[in-house]
Amino acid sequence: MATEVKLPRLGQGMESGTIVKWLKSEGEPVEKGEPLYELDTDKVTQEVEAEASGVLLRIAVPEGEVEVGRTIGFIGAQGEAVVESPGGDSTGETPAREEKQPRTEVSTREPEPVKAAAPEANGRIKASPLARRIARERGVELSAITGTGPDGRIVAEDVEREQAAPPAASDNLQLAQVPTGEIESRPLSSIRKTIARRLTQAWTVPAFQLTVSVDMTRANELVQKQRELNPEVRITLTDVLTKVSAQALMRHRDVNVQYSDDALLLFPSADVGIAVAAPQGLVVPVVRGAERLTIAQIAQVRADLVGRARDGKLRSEDLEGGTFTISNLGMYDVDQFIAVLNPPQASILAVGATREQVVPRDGDLHVLPIMTMTLTCDHRAVDGATGADFLRTIKAFLEEPGLAL
Repeated sequence: MATEVKLPRLGQGMESGTIVKWLKSEGEPVEKGEPLYELDTDKVTQEVEAEASGVLLRIAVPEGEVEVGRTIGFIGAQGEAVVESPGGDSTGETPAREEKQPRTEVSTREPEPVKAAAPEANGRIKASPLARRIARERGVELSAITGTGPDGRIVAEDVEREQAAPPAASDNLQLAQVPTGEIESRPLSSIRKTIARRLTQAWTVPAFQLTVSVDMTRANELVQKQRELNPEVRITLTDVLTKVSAQALMRHRDVNVQYSDDALLLFPSADVGIAVAAPQGLVVPVVRGAERLTIAQIAQVRADLVGRARDGKLRSEDLEGGTFTISNLGMYDVDQFIAVLNPPQASILAVGATREQVVPRDGDLHVLPIMTMTLTCDHRAVDGATGADFLRTIKAFLEEPGLAL
């Protein structure tokens, strides 16, 4: 009997998901644990693994939104028939009346490359995550590219080829005839809808902000020494910020909380979220138990999470359960900003760029690397003095990292 492939529940509160594309075609062999299809949920776009080995006999739902638990495909033995049941769903059982009839083999031929314009699924152009990232980085419009992958899917080579090829004369003529100023409509993805909903929720929270300037001389020296001691890991200032924030949260447990209608939830460990600008939208993967990790270990975890976030390979569990968030825009030359809370977390730290500034000290003027940090707190859970004391501890840890040990 064929095994039904059902849409799984990948997180609490998940009721449905959107199938973006199948990574296997009908008739292809499948191994248990092998990526089978790409699913877009309200938190993340991720690859879902096959739960059985065999042949992908049939894809019942090629793409689109599907409720949790619905059968979307079948895996079974080569040549096993899949027929429609009276209820409208498919089944892997072959009725007795068909036993004497030859079974229909599912073709295993690869589909011919599609030479048409890029197809769309529910308003989303079919393209691999790598192709999307390359197109975004180089300013190439996916809608203008002809995909050569399965079912006309755009792959990385198509984007490279499009950028390298000079536009034909007919293309120039067509572009010249397109009216300027037209409005482009981009349907909201599940992730973008979730971002909008959560930020709207955060905007209703009574919050306050606290800002401090930090002398980053010792922190910068620490980053450099850590890189020399751990050349195989790319250690960044964000890793140091994660470590000192985690240590500060352990000293100020009243900040390491989540707010609920009936209680404040105090957490025993610092699970620090790091805001990442991924192609599909802002995501916040979590470094768990950061207070127990070295800076080099945090760097390894952070690099893995950020890499998978930008490749669209985060899992739901990577995003759940954070107790505090760091949003660093210093690499974008932003001096100072206010980050929006990430409910149900009670605080978020916004980090700007480090600038050399003239600072008076002990009667003399000194040129020092100064960084500005702004802490936003949910006033229902954290009082002003509590937040100020916590932020003062982070500042002290950055200016004298030995205090965090």
